[in-house]
Amino acid sequence: MKQNWAAIFFFFLLHFFPMMMIISSNQQQPLAPALYVFGDSLFDSGNNNNLLTIAKANYLPYGFNFIKASGRFTNGKTIPDFIAEFLGLPYAPPYRKSKPDSVVLTGLNYASGACGILPETGLKSGACLRLSKQVKLFEETVKWQMQTYYKTSQELSYYLSKSLFLITIGSNDYISNYLDDTLIGKIIRKRISPDQFAQLLIDRLSDQLKRLYDLGGRKMVLFELGPIGCIPSITRKQKHSGKCVENTNQVISFFNNKLPGMLRNLTSTLQGSNFVLGHANWLSYDAVINPSKYGRKIFLIANRACCGNGRYGGDLTCLPLQQPCTNRSQYIFWDSFHPTQAVNAIVAKSCYGKFATNCYPISIDYLAQL
Repeated sequence: MKQNWAAIFFFFLLHFFPMMMIISSNQQQPLAPALYVFGDSLFDSGNNNNLLTIAKANYLPYGFNFIKASGRFTNGKTIPDFIAEFLGLPYAPPYRKSKPDSVVLTGLNYASGACGILPETGLKSGACLRLSKQVKLFEETVKWQMQTYYKTSQELSYYLSKSLFLITIGSNDYISNYLDDTLIGKIIRKRISPDQFAQLLIDRLSDQLKRLYDLGGRKMVLFELGPIGCIPSITRKQKHSGKCVENTNQVISFFNNKLPGMLRNLTSTLQGSNFVLGHANWLSYDAVINPSKYGRKIFLIANRACCGNGRYGGDLTCLPLQQPCTNRSQYIFWDSFHPTQAVNAIVAKSCYGKFATNCYPISIDYLAQL
């Protein structure tokens, strides 16, 4: 009986909840004036398209279930896309596609694939917008674009204080640095413990969140790192006895365990701020380990990717014009690193409305109405 209820619950989430939220958002004013997005390829909506980097997703089959191959590293919508729909806002356009003299008052996306918190992360792939650069670009947006639109600094401050900021960052700092299987990774692991590396990332992340606060941001949602030990690029390379490389997940847990305390500290010390934590790790991990819990037609395939090179898929990212799997909604992983639209939908919905069981201490819609 419990199994049937779980199937009904997630069937509702996947099929009926999005339509209800879209209908609701079309009938009402947006819950927030704008949505600003920061992070890596999980949130990137096209900023890497014109950068000198191999980390790109502006070709099919990326965007297979979207309007086009826009630069999103999945088959369809990202988590920020779903949240924008729920809030009644348009998708936050990539910063690098916006015109320098235009003012996009509904938000912008600064996320950049392959990048991370540390400045050296992502350099092996080419150019990218590291987190400090993303915050710097947002600062330029506030100073050179928004200040020309709002008549007074009070009006601008009010607008920014009511806007929402979504952030996910840190996975590439592990994949490209601490977990790297080359000499670089071995040297890092020899010199610094997992706990020390996590603290380094947390401290650097905290500094950037404070910068966003100083620029006017007050409502911020931080998503913890997903179970990196379960992604195909890791499980294909390392020996393991189960569905995931649990040693890798344990390394990631040091970062995730430090996030709540850091966000509580910021909320208590930065006047008027609200930091919300999105618990994405356990939900994603549980879907890989126990896919049957999520319904008979959802997540039947948890240990390989829908597209990518290799016998079972997932050894590499999607190849240009490669034909992906036909049953895309049944896959957890789209390529070697990134989840499918189906997973993004469930993570987004788990932080919004009555089903917001994975955002703490409040849901995103409640945060928007503060």
